[in-house]
Amino acid sequence: MNTPPSPPGAERTDGSSVQIGALVPLTRPGWGEAGRHLLAGLELAVREVNDAGGIVGRPLELVVRDTAADPQRAAAAVDELAGLGVAALAGEYHSVVARTAAARADALGLPFLCSSAVLDALTEQPTDWVARLAPAQSHGWRIYADFLLGAGHSRIAVAAEPSVYWASGARILRDYLAPRGGTVIELDMRALAPTAVCDELVDNRATALLLLVGHPEPAASIVKSVRHDQRLAEIMIGAPAGQPEFAEWATLLGDDGAAIPFLRYLPERLSPLGVRVDTALRERLAAAPSFVAFEGYDTVAVLAEVLRSHGADRARIAESWSRVAVEGTRGQIKFSRTPGISVWQWAWTSVQVVDRDPAEPDRFRVLHTG
Repeated sequence: MNTPPSPPGAERTDGSSVQIGALVPLTRPGWGEAGRHLLAGLELAVREVNDAGGIVGRPLELVVRDTAADPQRAAAAVDELAGLGVAALAGEYHSVVARTAAARADALGLPFLCSSAVLDALTEQPTDWVARLAPAQSHGWRIYADFLLGAGHSRIAVAAEPSVYWASGARILRDYLAPRGGTVIELDMRALAPTAVCDELVDNRATALLLLVGHPEPAASIVKSVRHDQRLAEIMIGAPAGQPEFAEWATLLGDDGAAIPFLRYLPERLSPLGVRVDTALRERLAAAPSFVAFEGYDTVAVLAEVLRSHGADRARIAESWSRVAVEGTRGQIKFSRTPGISVWQWAWTSVQVVDRDPAEPDRFRVLHTG
């Protein structure tokens, strides 16, 4: 499969730069808005590294490849980037895509710092070649389950599409909630139209519905159906995967998209670095930056420090994960071996459950922290 060329100016052939390969979903069916935020963070950090003298005098460059949420396309991009001589890989938002990229990076001996994907089993076997910034799905989604229980929800329906990511999320919720008196009712969205979801919610006496489905569809249609069914006026809709984080959600759904709690990986207060980066990202994006943009920035901040300290040799980069101690936008970043996680993991960035304020949908309310 052909991979599109990187944006103008992203590659240099004279050998003077230190190159990082960036995997980013920029086109459908990838979540383009998430990809744009991720890329904005990556690019801002590269610019700042170069303004400060680069990597021991050599400019740092991104070689960007659009994964379009396609695992095969990502695998081809990893092969290509490895052949181009990049020192390391960065990025990716979609968990299923990141899993394929991580497997290829591991097989090729190419260091990969995954920015945003949360699937616990990012690789089948433990590897030293891959590290991750985002909290593992089991960590974040258990915090979300605590929020549900604290809000009084014990009969929780999940509208789910088939994928490793959604199945993993449903299993985490079920395993965590069952011993605590919660019941998870799975609704197979291959078999149900959005309007039929409403009947299932009524029949099962669910008090909460979680969207374990793609964005914008069928998520938006499910929300509209539930919001406009008078029988379900009291039901809480939730989206642990974070769909309401992005402006596209509010544009699509308006008032219907408010009061839908989701997971966000930001601290209560950003560090001074985080505040400065927030300002720069707002200018770059012409919008409030999502947590994904901060993940992009932090990815390059870590890799730049590793490259300065250990050089661009791939094996030395992979050997350095355990020694990383970098001040990121959301706290000090260190990697460790975490039980059940196959890659080097930052354990943990802050986790919040937030929603859009119905009175002011551009404003986020923090409902729970973990």
